Amino acid sequence: MKLLENRVANCGRYVSRAEILSAVQNALPCAWHPKYGPTPAPEASTSKWPKLNHQGREEILRNPHGLADLWDLSSPTLDDNTRQTEYIIDRLFPGNPLLCCGQSSREFDTKPREQWRGQLSRLQFIVPSPMLDVNGLTKDGRLSRHTLANTGPRRFLVCEFDTGSADDHAALLLHLATLAPLVCVVHSGGKSLHGWFYAHGRPEAQVEGFFRYAVSLGADPATWTRSQFVRMPDGTRNNGKCQTIFFLNLKQVQ
Repeated sequence: MKLLENRVANCGRYVSRAEILSAVQNALPCAWHPKYGPTPAPEASTSKWPKLNHQGREEILRNPHGLADLWDLSSPTLDDNTRQTEYIIDRLFPGNPLLCCGQSSREFDTKPREQWRGQLSRLQFIVPSPMLDVNGLTKDGRLSRHTLANTGPRRFLVCEFDTGSADDHAALLLHLATLAPLVCVVHSGGKSLHGWFYAHGRPEAQVEGFFRYAVSLGADPATWTRSQFVRMPDGTRNNGKCQTIFFLNLKQVQ
């Protein structure tokens, strides 16, 4: 158990011991159990998500587009000297919806957007879809302000790339933007870019097909989960670095 807890310690959210135990128990029916006699070969993985398509990814990366192109294509034009977190969240989440935001994967809250006003630039995480209520039930039956059951219909689908350079990530997001409406690109303050794609009202099967293709190009499948924390646009990472916005196209949002 200690090994598993160590492996998920930096996954971007708090994972309880009960959740780890539940995942292990759910895996038992398909686990390989060796028997006496010749050792059988383990069964092939049946992951929901496709493997990395190295050739397809490399073909896209032959295109010289990168971070500078994202910046130039942004509308409105970005000002890198002014924090724009409040303005952007107002546009991404109009009205006064319930938003789940956090300083860390353990320090978070869910409250109406207006109650967050003036605080968001100091935070590093946000759930990219509004919440249904202030509290919801976790898988192990606890009340929490950050749960999948309490997350509303998908508003944005976020694609995050970790491997390669920031210019590589930008090129991949620009390619995906030819297939779905790219609204915002946020730098993690570390090594990755988060691309926010507008998914509101689109059939879930269509959105999943798009995301499967993104995963085949190297996107992290973790952000498929609607309740997954992603980087706050123009927020502040725990290392003090600004999570800079490199691209906006707010005309895509309704």
